[in-house]
Amino acid sequence: MTQIPVVTPGWPEYELIDSGDSRKLERFGKILIVRHEPKAWWRPALGEAEWAKANASQDEEGRLTVNGKVPKAWPLRLDLPGGKQITLEARVSETSRHIGLFPEQAPHWRLLAEVAAQYPKKGEAPKLLNLFGYTGAASLAAQTAGFAATHVDASRPAIAWAKRNQELSGLSDRPVRFLLDDVVKFVQREVRRGNRYQAILLDPPSFGRGPNREVWKVEGMVRDLLVDCRTLLADDARLLLLTMYNIEASALMLGNLLQDVLRGMSGTIQVGELAVPHTAPGAEARLLPRSIYARWQA
Repeated sequence: MTQIPVVTPGWPEYELIDSGDSRKLERFGKILIVRHEPKAWWRPALGEAEWAKANASQDEEGRLTVNGKVPKAWPLRLDLPGGKQITLEARVSETSRHIGLFPEQAPHWRLLAEVAAQYPKKGEAPKLLNLFGYTGAASLAAQTAGFAATHVDASRPAIAWAKRNQELSGLSDRPVRFLLDDVVKFVQREVRRGNRYQAILLDPPSFGRGPNREVWKVEGMVRDLLVDCRTLLADDARLLLLTMYNIEASALMLGNLLQDVLRGMSGTIQVGELAVPHTAPGAEARLLPRSIYARWQA
């Protein structure tokens, strides 16, 4: 098991300018936003005058303060390997602290093209299962790379948002299979049906509820879910990727989980953090840790 930090590469539509005092200053397209960041324990590099230029600011509870005119939604384009591209819609609201995408995940979205390239271009497309798929960035990147993607999420608004991203990306002629379902129940049914996948992605929340109020608690449930996911891996599977934002977890812990669950399978396990570099003068040497990950690759 190797431990490697993965840093988000340059992305013209996104920029982490500065962070500190449990906040971060980001640019999404042309919109500057200040958001709560529990991992930014240091002092900001920029003065308050620079932070005050933000178009919108959200506090820890998600309360939104808008300076001037901010659109409710706007598109962000992401370049993918092979000259391909997807479009993701960013949004700000008073009901959610989320923008609709996690830029630190971009290296994994690009990784999918490398994995898909390992399969023959003729014949049936390799299958990818994206669990807790949120607004669909990974599913659309997978579909663009050549996977037949199945996207499962328990949130009806997230599924609708993902379909909107598919429309903006011009991928409606190659639709992702979007499913509103409880992830645990869906995976158990897939095991009984004997379905198999060449790649599986999981990005579970610490706590959540299914469409019928099913309870999800990552501490007591993720291992059993991973055991079922192992059963869903096809003989020619190449990737199992687990990311997590639980501040109490560690990358080594996720790696130990995969070593336990995938015992006896050939391949390598890599663990680490997804981190984002800063662009503000005086902050260039910092990396903001955002998510931990563990991935198995055959």
